[in-house]
Amino acid sequence: MRRHRQSPWADPIFSLAAAMLCGCGAALISAAGLSALSYFVLRSTQFIGVFASASAAAGAFTAAYILGRYRRRFGLLSGIACGAALFAVLSAVGLFVVGAPAGIQKLLLFAAAGAVGGVMGVNSKRPKALM
Repeated sequence: MRRHRQSPWADPIFSLAAAMLCGCGAALISAAGLSALSYFVLRSTQFIGVFASASAAAGAFTAAYILGRYRRRFGLLSGIACGAALFAVLSAVGLFVVGAPAGIQKLLLFAAAGAVGGVMGVNSKRPKALM
């Protein structure tokens, strides 16, 4: 008889860490793309703040979407938790690099993007790898 092996996505700590890693990667790729757009196409630094917020929201959305898609439960709560964890990482990096943590507006942006991503991930089609 074969033993039933539990999915690694069942562990909440591992799944949150893996989703956050994917979200940080998505935010970095998005930030690089938007900064290239700003430098080469727009030739202006006028929209840097908007682009930074958009790339941060894209990272939080991606992380929560992946977490919701593979965990398949508690999409809203896990999305908000994922957004808050990404905010904590961003705040720690900002405190180390700039000397000031991120503001409350970023926390609300991360939580909102994470909540939307988590709900969309839970309500999406089940991945074939989990069947």
